[in-house]
Amino acid sequence: MCRICERIEMIKNGINPYFVKELETGYVVIGDNQHFRGYTLFLYKHHGEKTELFHLDPPERTKFLEEMTVVSEAVSKAFGAEKINCELLGMGDSHLHWHLFPRISGDIENYGNNGKGPVWWYPMEKMYSDDSRPSEEQLAKMKRKLLNELEKLL
Repeated sequence: MCRICERIEMIKNGINPYFVKELETGYVVIGDNQHFRGYTLFLYKHHGEKTELFHLDPPERTKFLEEMTVVSEAVSKAFGAEKINCELLGMGDSHLHWHLFPRISGDIENYGNNGKGPVWWYPMEKMYSDDSRPSEEQLAKMKRKLLNELEKLL
C-alpha cells in the first residue's frame, strides 16, 4: 500500500489528524510541514492503474480538476496567499495527488532568483524540518480556516 493510500485509510478510520474534508473525487488534508503556511494536499480517492490525469475518464478528470481548483481557491483565501502553486508530480508517490502551496513574498528567503522561484528551490531540509510542523492547536486552527473557506465555495 502506498503512503497516500495509508493516509486515506487513516481518514476512513478517523485517525488522520490532518484531514479537513472529503469531496467527490478526493480528500483535502493539511500538509505535515508548514514552511509554506497553509500547504495543503488534495488526494485522489482511488489508486490502482490511474496514476496520470490522462488515465482518468474525461468526466472524472474534469471533476477532479474542478475540485482541485475549488480547494486551491479556499487555500488562497484561508491563508492570504499572493499566489498559489499547484503541483501534480508523482515520482515519489504515483498515487494522484495535488500539492497546493500558498505563496507570499520572501517565503523562500534568498534562495532561487533573488528570493523568487518555485518551492523546490527552497532547501528540502528546511522545508521538511520538524520546526515547520504545526502544533495541535495551530493545526486545528488551520483546519477550521480552510474548512470554513471550502464550505463557502461548495
